[in-house]
Order: sequence, then C-alpha cells, then structure tokens
Amino acid sequence: MKKKVNRYTQQIEVGTQNGDNVLMDFSRLLDCEIERIVLFLLEQQGQLATRLSDLREQQHALLQQPGGSRISELQEAYRAVGCDLLRLLSFVEINAIGLRKILKKFDKRFGYKFTNYYVKTRANHPYSQLRQVFKHVGFGAVVGAISRNLADLQDLQHHQGNYISIYDHPALSHLDPVIDSIRSAVEKLSNSTNYLHFLGRHAFIMEDDLPTPSQDDTADQRYHFMSLLLNLVNTFLYMVNTYIIVPTADSYSLSLGAAATVCGVVIGSMAVAQVFSSVYFSAWSNRSYFRPLVFSSVVLLVGNTLYALAYDLNSISVLLIGRLFCGLGSARAVNRRYISDCVPLKLRMQASAGFVSASALGMACGPALSCLLQTNFKISKLTFNEDTLPGWLMSLAWLVYLLWLWISFREPSLETKEAAVPQEANAGTVSSGLGPLVNIAVEKSFTQPLLVKSEAKQQDEGEDQGCDDIEEDSGEFQKPVTSIVMAYRLLTPSVKVQLFVYFMLKYAMEILLAESSVITGYYFIWTSSSVAIFLACLGLTVLPVNIIVGNYIGNMFEERQLLLASEIMVCFGILLSFQVFIPYSVPQYVGSALITFVSAEVLEGVNLSLLSRVMSSRLSRGTYNGGLLSTEAGTLARVIADGTITLSGYLGESRLLNITLAPALLICISSIIATCFTYNSLY
Repeated sequence: MKKKVNRYTQQIEVGTQNGDNVLMDFSRLLDCEIERIVLFLLEQQGQLATRLSDLREQQHALLQQPGGSRISELQEAYRAVGCDLLRLLSFVEINAIGLRKILKKFDKRFGYKFTNYYVKTRANHPYSQLRQVFKHVGFGAVVGAISRNLADLQDLQHHQGNYISIYDHPALSHLDPVIDSIRSAVEKLSNSTNYLHFLGRHAFIMEDDLPTPSQDDTADQRYHFMSLLLNLVNTFLYMVNTYIIVPTADSYSLSLGAAATVCGVVIGSMAVAQVFSSVYFSAWSNRSYFRPLVFSSVVLLVGNTLYALAYDLNSISVLLIGRLFCGLGSARAVNRRYISDCVPLKLRMQASAGFVSASALGMACGPALSCLLQTNFKISKLTFNEDTLPGWLMSLAWLVYLLWLWISFREPSLETKEAAVPQEANAGTVSSGLGPLVNIAVEKSFTQPLLVKSEAKQQDEGEDQGCDDIEEDSGEFQKPVTSIVMAYRLLTPSVKVQLFVYFMLKYAMEILLAESSVITGYYFIWTSSSVAIFLACLGLTVLPVNIIVGNYIGNMFEERQLLLASEIMVCFGILLSFQVFIPYSVPQYVGSALITFVSAEVLEGVNLSLLSRVMSSRLSRGTYNGGLLSTEAGTLARVIADGTITLSGYLGESRLLNITLAPALLICISSIIATCFTYNSLY
C-alpha cells in the first residue's frame, strides 16, 4: 500500500493521474485488501473450529475410557489451538495498525482527509468489513469452546465427578494461562473495558503494541513492590500538597497584604515550576529513579517550610518562592516512568490504576486535611494557624517520606535497565510468562507470516523500499524521539486535537477549583472549612464515577462517543455556572460545579485512552514521551487558568466568575468543533 501511495505521488507530479481517479483507485484497493484480510480471518477461524470439533469427538470417546495420559494430551491439543488463536489475534492487530498508518500516510501526502471519508462510509455500513478488523472479530465462540473443554478435562483429571459449568462459575474460564492470554488480547483488540482498565487509562502510561516475553522478564527482574509503593505514596503526597492550600490561599494572601485573587498566582506558581520540572525529571529517569525521588522530597521539604515561614516573615515573595520550590519537586514523570519500565505487564494496569487512585485520594484528602487545621497558636516566634499549618504538615510528611525512601527504595540495576532498551525495539508476543508451549507457539507468529508473500511480490516491494519516508523506516520507527521539535513533528491532527481536549478539561477544572474559595466567600460567605469540605466531596466523586463508567457505560458506547458526550456535558456545566440571575444561589453553583468536575473526570480517562491509541509508538519511551506531552499540556492549562483568575481579580470580585468562565466556555466549544472534524479518525 505504501508503494502504491508513492506511485500515486509520482503519477500526479508528471500529470498522468488526477486527484479523483487516485481517490477512487485507492478506495477500491483498500477495500480489496481489507476483504482479503477478513476472508483469510474467517478461513482460519473455520480451521480452528474444525480442529475443536475433532477434539470434542476425542473427548467424548475419552469419557467412556478415562486415561491420565490421554487427558494430558487432549489438554495440550486444546492449548495448541489457543496458541494458534493468539497468532491470529496478533495478525489482526498488526493489520489494524497497518491500516491506520496507511490512511494517515495517504492524508499526509494528498491532504484529502481521506480517512474521514473512508471510515464514515465503511464503518457504519451493514456489511462492514472494516468493523471486522477494528472491532469485535468473533473469536468469542472459539475462546468459549477452548475454555469450557479445558475446564471439563481438568474436572475429569481430578476425578471430581461433579460437573461444574464455566457459565455458572465465570472465574473458572480463566484458570489456564492460554485462556487468560487470549482474553487479554481479545479485550485489547475489541477495546472492551472495565473499571480497572478505565481507571488505569487516566495514568496515560503508554505500552508497546506487542511486548516480548524477554522484555517482560526484564521488568520482572526490576520489579520491587516497596519501590512501587513509594512511587504511589509520592504521587499521593504531591496531590495533597497541591490542594491542601486551596481553601486558605485567599485568606493567606490577604494576611500578607495582597488581594484575595492573588490566590491564583499562589496556586498557579506550583504549576509554572512544574512545566520545567517535568522535563528534567523525565530526562533524569533515563538514568535513575532513586536520586530524582530524593531530590524531589528535599525540594518539597524546603518549599513547604518556606511557605509556612512566609507568615512570620510577612512576605508574599517568600510564599511564592515556596510554592515554586514545590512545583520544582514534581516527580510525577518519574512515577509514571517507573510503572512503565519496572512493573511487569501483567501488573501494569493495576499499578496504573493505583497511580490514578493515589492521585484522586490525594486530591480529596488535601482540602479535607485543611479543614482539620482550624487552630491558632505560637511556639517561640513561629505561628501555627490555618494558613501556615498546611506548610508545616507537608514538611513533616516529606521528611518522613524521605527517610522511608532512603531505607526501603531499591534502585533497578543499571545492567538490567540498559538491557531493556534494545528489547523495546523488537516486536514480540502478545503475552508473557505462559510456559514454553505458549511462548514458542506465539513467537512463531512473527517468524512465520500467516499470509505468505510470493517471491515476485517481495522483490517488487524491495525495489520500491527506497521510496518510503524516513519516519517509516523500521529502524527509525523504533527509536524514541530526542527533542521536543521531533516530538511535535510526530503529532498528527488527531493527536493535536486530543491534547487540546486535555488542555481544555484541565483549564476548566483549575478555574473551578482555584477560584472556589474566592467565589464562595464573596457570594455565600463560606468559611475555609466549608470550602474544604466542598472540594473534598468533589474529589471523592472520582472513584465512584470511574466505577460506573468503567464497568457499565464504557461497555455500551464507543470511546469517541463518550469523548464527545463528555465535552458537551463540560460545556453545559460551564454554561450553568454563569451568574445570570441575582442572587447567585448555592444550588446553582454546587450543581454546575459537580456537572463540570464529574464530566471532566470522565473525559480525562476517555481522552487519554484515545490519545495513547492515536499517538506514535515512538513517543512511548525516552525523555520526550507521550506522558510528558500530556503533562505539559495539562500544566500549561493550569498556569493560564490561574493567571486568568489573578488578572480578572483586578476588575473586582463581582465580575470574577463570569470573566473567568468566558474563556473556559470558548475553549470548550472550540474543542467540541475540533473533535467533530477528527471524529472518524478516532474509529
């Protein structure tokens, strides 16, 4: 297909072809290729079904004359069918990736937005073959047959006598490693979801498409539970550190002689520093995990101490410097990288979900702790009150964490870490740790192609190999990007739109959270405790909402549908927040805030899931990875939102709400329009 696109380019340049003929010819060619894949897929499924039928007859004969060795032989035969099914799933996944790439390449060469037209006309057709490649491919019956018969043979082997159906006990269907691998591959291919997977997507820890067993063995050697726990605790404490000062930031600013709306700068200064810290922490994590975490803890200890001392020094400058130090200690890039590099694939989704849960819990605990610090006393010349106690408490927390880190963290060996790098360039198996039979059978899927090319066709492709772009060279394709410019060049329109959506949701959430103390104090005369309880309740909605979306809603609708619906709900929440009627009521504010916050949380998971799917795999590793780009987009949104709050404050607190919501509404509407333009490319 790449060869054909190159020929189209040459023909258009010399004038032997026109755009309309190229579109028609390429559509026909693509239809034929997809049909070829689907028919081959159905043929292979038929062969698997025939083998299963034969095995079933042997199993019936075995029931008449049971024998231990024959049972083991039948079990291995069923597992062999499962291994061939894994090969077939790998084949489908590779072709799905290739189809996305050739559509992107055609659009890049000709600018016809061909992907939008092709997906729109083919995906929703009642006889769609495209859906067979990208969606559920009908392997359920084969998986069910293998799973049920393996369970029956296991029951027969142990002479239990009582028939236990896998349909009555679903957990039994995944006891065998082969079945578990097939289930994971089918779920990945059909993009099905559950709570754990949906929650883990918020972490945006990109995975290789086809990890190798040797790569996962390396991760097993580097995995250390206590080190993972320390990374998750770091994430939790940092989120507590971010939000513990939100309820009292306005009163602290007033006590130092500044305006209440300077709270935007106080809160946002941490995000400003994080823009820079994310880059150097990401680069540092290429060489070490322990030293960046130690540095982060020390800087956060110093930053919180300065934040607390600012009250007695009566200096807004010391306050801001303290928050800047806190931002410079943001090690979230290291936390993500540790999960991506040092946690085995079989545990990575759980670890990702733990990362998100720790963040959500920290977000809720920060304001809740602030609510408990309503006291005022002095020790020597140091003041301890609701403004300074968050700083002193977090200083103590980071000191304890630093000691725990020093004692318990285990740095992955440098040899193991370096060994993992070349392995990332090798496409491998669908699963790992499944024993010799599974690994050998699945490895064959990459050395023995399912669709064998003729010598003439291979020679033809070899002659045309020089016409391919540099970026699609097999060696170049596997290398991580080494500069922000190179990373930007890999961003397709779909990726840019998803990053913009992420920017939008972070902007909307920051406007809501950062100005909450000022808005509620002006309109409703809420105390710091009331604001803290309100923010804590918002934070506590994160996990229940993800349970509902992950277990139910995510299985009923496509991700792109959820994306668009969530954006519309965020827009609705922002519209509802505007002060149109006087007086501005508590139900209106709380209701609109809840709609905006919950919709943004749902949007974040769906957005990052789609982003990891449409982003180049070259951005899954290295310093300038996809996680860094999304972090920078979100941090930049927070900086701009906090700056907007401070600047709007000069026009008076009575105008603050509507003025800060106006840009949020504009950005949200723009993201909805942009999503509509790239909607079909998210199929």
